[in-house]
Amino acid sequence: MNSENFSISEKIVSASYIRQGLQARRSHEQLIRLLLEQGKCPEEGWSESTVELFLNELAVMDSNNFLGNCGVGEREGRVASSLVARRHYRLIHGIGRSGDIAAIQPKAAGSSLLNKLTNSVVLDVLRMAGVRSTSSCFVVPMATGMSLTLCFLTLRHRRPKARYIIWPRIDQKSCFKAMVTAGFEPVVVENLLEGDELRTDLEAVERKIQELGAESVLCVHSTTSCFAPRVPDRLEELSVMCAKYDIPHIVNNAYGVQSSKCMHLIQQGARAGRIDAFVQSLDKNFMVPVGGAIIAGFSEPFIQEISRMYPGRASASPSLDVLITLLTLGANGYKKLLKERKEMYTHLAKEVRKLAEGHGERLLNTTHNPISLAMSLDSLEVRNPDAVTQLGSMMFTRQVSGARVVPLGGEQVIGGHTFRGFMSHSESYPCPYLNVASAIGITHGDVALCMRRLDKCLRSLRKGVGPEEAGPEDTCTEPSLVE
Repeated sequence: MNSENFSISEKIVSASYIRQGLQARRSHEQLIRLLLEQGKCPEEGWSESTVELFLNELAVMDSNNFLGNCGVGEREGRVASSLVARRHYRLIHGIGRSGDIAAIQPKAAGSSLLNKLTNSVVLDVLRMAGVRSTSSCFVVPMATGMSLTLCFLTLRHRRPKARYIIWPRIDQKSCFKAMVTAGFEPVVVENLLEGDELRTDLEAVERKIQELGAESVLCVHSTTSCFAPRVPDRLEELSVMCAKYDIPHIVNNAYGVQSSKCMHLIQQGARAGRIDAFVQSLDKNFMVPVGGAIIAGFSEPFIQEISRMYPGRASASPSLDVLITLLTLGANGYKKLLKERKEMYTHLAKEVRKLAEGHGERLLNTTHNPISLAMSLDSLEVRNPDAVTQLGSMMFTRQVSGARVVPLGGEQVIGGHTFRGFMSHSESYPCPYLNVASAIGITHGDVALCMRRLDKCLRSLRKGVGPEEAGPEDTCTEPSLVE
């Protein structure tokens, strides 16, 4: 209610009570006012009632919610199901216009305001997480792979002669398909094995630039967050190389926002050389449903150019999800999650090392990877080559999600390119291994349960019990190495 309605209410209910309610309402409004003024993530998270009040205020600004609205067009925000309408807080029109995803929608002032505020809050969080010189970003309703494709298609207009994208190998299908879908030829550069780690072969990247000619290279497509034993690319050196040859540089930062090390690499790369855009997933970094990403960079005109490349209007759901999440957590809540994730990485590494040693294996030394860990499976391979893949099946049936078993000699054809040793980021990694990751939101309970089930699976395989014979919790009587 506005102040006039509160005054009228005093004639119905005791004025002192009404004034108390008015003060409570103003507390909510003060938080909203600060958000509108500053465009930053609030330090302390909001209550659900404040978030819902804010979203309802935005919704009544959209034409589909106007009292007496008469819609005679083909897109009037009509929704058949009231459940769907409530799920979207009646913000039905989406974001953008047919020519620009960032444009104001005349029929939807509330949804447009939501979009602008979300981008502003997300920009604040990216800076807070470590890339302080980020100048612009926007939330796009596509996951990381298609968002990378959008970046490549935008560069096509700047570099019409370019055919190739130079890509230090990472065995993840969507980032490879992003280049093929955009109509370019990926030039795969194999990684160097340094100890247990797979690292960027800088000399090979430069040779490829020289062989192909800088004008025929659309960009270098590098990676931060990745499965061990691959570690983040040498971003600073690649950025300097891109500046030297005047080649764009796009960074796949899929789940790197949660890692201060990955964000530092991007910041240093932009400081020392050239990074045109970096792309990150919403679900992996902010614990929201799959379907959105953030495209960010250091040149506001280029980021705006990418946003204008998006054809048509777009769903507001990813923007709504991440805004609700960040307003609820607040900056301090998100920082707390980042701190806990880093602490859990140390704990997870300790537990994996202990378990590995108990089974004659070892935790691979991949200290440059701040999120993912890998444990060797040499003894399984020696005992029975099929046991490695059996372990993956056994973990899956025991409801351990995210653990990734990588056998030797895998092969995969993607977009006409054959990857030998697929999943290991290398044609000939020296041992099979298992991946686990300390990602945002992981708990001590997750680690303890994973280690207990992994231990039981390894002991079953050592006894020759396959995935079909072993039950969901494998009641082996041997004492567990992690209990």
